Amino acid sequence: MSSLKVREGEADFNVPDAVKPCKTWYKVYGTLPHPYNPPLVVLHGGPGSTHEYLDILSELTRLFDVPVILYDQIGNGRSTHLPEKNGNVDFWIVQLFVDELHNLLNHLNIHDNYNVLGQSWGGMLASEFATRQPKGLGKLVIADSPASMALFVKAANDLRKGLPQEVQDALNKHEAADTTTDPEYIAAMNEFYKRHSCRLDPVPQSLVDGLAWMEKDPTVYSTMNGPNEFNITGYLKTWNVIDRLHNIQATTLLINGRYDITHDIVVEPFFQHIPKVRWVQFADSAHVPHLEETERFMQVVWAFLRG
Repeated sequence: MSSLKVREGEADFNVPDAVKPCKTWYKVYGTLPHPYNPPLVVLHGGPGSTHEYLDILSELTRLFDVPVILYDQIGNGRSTHLPEKNGNVDFWIVQLFVDELHNLLNHLNIHDNYNVLGQSWGGMLASEFATRQPKGLGKLVIADSPASMALFVKAANDLRKGLPQEVQDALNKHEAADTTTDPEYIAAMNEFYKRHSCRLDPVPQSLVDGLAWMEKDPTVYSTMNGPNEFNITGYLKTWNVIDRLHNIQATTLLINGRYDITHDIVVEPFFQHIPKVRWVQFADSAHVPHLEETERFMQVVWAFLRG
């Protein structure tokens, strides 16, 4: 990894409603412009996480010479934080993040030829971006992402029924009492996450680091999502891209894990409605196959980008 060409920077991002200057922090692995491989722009999940847990995608640069661009979305990580906008559902909307992505593409001067990979919430954002038929978008990877929040909640609650009864009882008790910060509730949620978020033990430090930002500044996650995956109360509660998926012109790769919280029922609408699409499932993974089955993940993504 040390031999990789890596640079970091910040893109000025004009957000009129922010009432202060905003910047998007980014990291580029590899060479821009590249003579033959379009860069892969990576959109992280959350909403409210950061790039760290996706840093391993720099393997695509090391192995296949694909330039990889990671960035922290506005409100998160090393980009500008806006805690004064906590709870403002008119501010934290999909269009804000679509605008930020366009701004970054322009800043890096790659708007004419690039690919996009979005993971979890990042895949939701990527699908929204692609429905607008942006110029220069070649290929699209939607990894571990739902096509609608209603389907996502249904899948999460279906998977919840597979938990040991005492874990289900703890979840039910604290949700009814609105005591979801209780250690017993958090332990029960962690049992769910061990099965359906990341099956590795110990959990990779990069994933711990990415999620830790959501505790340091919960503004984006709490406003857009809510308390957790079972209780979506924020802006995304009614989010649904299904009726616009037919507008996606980019050839698309869908990815999920066999044990993924984004279970098959939430991925299937992408497969049904995107015109040019294929779907690969990772048999030994939950929500982060790029960490759980790294070698195969890189091979699958590279074969798609190259094909």
